[in-house]
Amino acid sequence: MLKLAFFGDGPWASLSLNRLLDKGYAPTCVVLRVRPTDPELARIANESGIPVYQPESVNARSFTDVIEEATPDLNISVSYDQILRKRIRNTSKLGFINFHAGKLPHYRGRNILNWALINGETEIGLTAHYVDDGIDTGDIILQRTIDVGWKDTYSDVLARTTETIPDLVEETIGLIESGQASRTAQVGHGTYYSSRGPGDEWLDWSDTSENLHNKVRAIGPPAPGAMTALQRQKVTILNAFFDPNWPKYMATPGQVVGKTNEGVFIKTGDSVLRVTRVEMSGGPEIPTWQVGTRLGENLPEYLRDLEARISDLEGRLDVPSNK
Repeated sequence: MLKLAFFGDGPWASLSLNRLLDKGYAPTCVVLRVRPTDPELARIANESGIPVYQPESVNARSFTDVIEEATPDLNISVSYDQILRKRIRNTSKLGFINFHAGKLPHYRGRNILNWALINGETEIGLTAHYVDDGIDTGDIILQRTIDVGWKDTYSDVLARTTETIPDLVEETIGLIESGQASRTAQVGHGTYYSSRGPGDEWLDWSDTSENLHNKVRAIGPPAPGAMTALQRQKVTILNAFFDPNWPKYMATPGQVVGKTNEGVFIKTGDSVLRVTRVEMSGGPEIPTWQVGTRLGENLPEYLRDLEARISDLEGRLDVPSNK
């Protein structure tokens, strides 16, 4: 069987390593992130007697020498987070394979499941590809897709991806081992996505209902959740829905325009969004806001309030006004 060096992190890596062990593979080593997201991968490796490394720089000569001495036939990456330079890629005779949750050549980069849902995709691609000098640009070995429904959330898609990744890992390594693996060059410019960061979770109620529907389901639990404000208090929108057949009309974005036992309807830039579950200071709840309630920041009102607070502070400090 192939001698593997396994680089990874998180459930995708843990489940994939367990699958390989079940199939009789004995990785020469497991390489962890500097800051792992959970301890499971290290636990599995330690219990299986596999050497574990956690280099600050995976490309440093001191570490690449260690991997070369282990003489792996193939290096594989499942959710490993460092850029893999030529030195580390050349430590195995069959190259370095990455397993990416994106339908390459599109959806290169980070947080791909979230971005695909935000873009309203109807399927998610999972790709096994060789690592080259670019980011997710290497030749494709194998690609699988997962269907995404209109109501599917990040949690739903994440669960299906977690279930499918070990299958892709096993199948890809089997093809390489048998000499049947193909190499398909990525054609075209593709698309690249950066990591999502603080502030990206805020909703703009003047956006379309479809975009808001997609954003809420894309960054819901276990992600931070979509945010709005109610009288300057943060509100996490956990569940929301839009039916494309609902009427389109102009009114005040962010205003509650209807109520049911299941939640409230909030006006958007073109139609409405039904919000059925939120979280404020307590736990999750069904929103019961009155019709006419305004969500989000009213910018003119906010600026007037900010100006008043600055004026008050200047008065307390006896600071001359610039007006």
